[in-house]
Amino acid sequence: FPVLMSLPLTAGFRRSMRLCRRKSRTNQQSCYARCPSSCYSTLAAPYEEVVRYQRHPADRNRLIILVGPAGVGVNELRRRLIASNPREFQSAVPHTTRVQKSYEMNGREYHYVSKETFENMVYSHRMLEYGEYKGYLYGTSIDAVRTVLDEGKICVIDLEPQ
Repeated sequence: FPVLMSLPLTAGFRRSMRLCRRKSRTNQQSCYARCPSSCYSTLAAPYEEVVRYQRHPADRNRLIILVGPAGVGVNELRRRLIASNPREFQSAVPHTTRVQKSYEMNGREYHYVSKETFENMVYSHRMLEYGEYKGYLYGTSIDAVRTVLDEGKICVIDLEPQ
């Protein structure tokens, strides 16, 4: 199943996350209450309970990252979320080193850049995430996410763990 994460936008920051699993609906204890206290004091509370995010109107919009392996539907979930309310949700335009196709427009489907430019963006910590597929580099830049957030929308991207 895909995992929904809402994180503040920071470059190069990766956070491990474990969803709290409840055994029954009657047992409403938090993850912290069920874990022995020595567990959290020893490990400095490594797990964070995931709860519904209540955005205050004065807060800036945040980035939502949908994470899941191929075939579980994170891409479809992202598309449906955006289609359900396109005035509120939008995807960031990713970067790629692959050749632009005739029907594509730079800045609409992808930002088409050279391999050297892409690698410079990675080394200067300007890429939020990136990977390689069929010899080409693909990734989402921090600037692309900020562009969506600056428009007053919630940025939604999907990731496949590598």
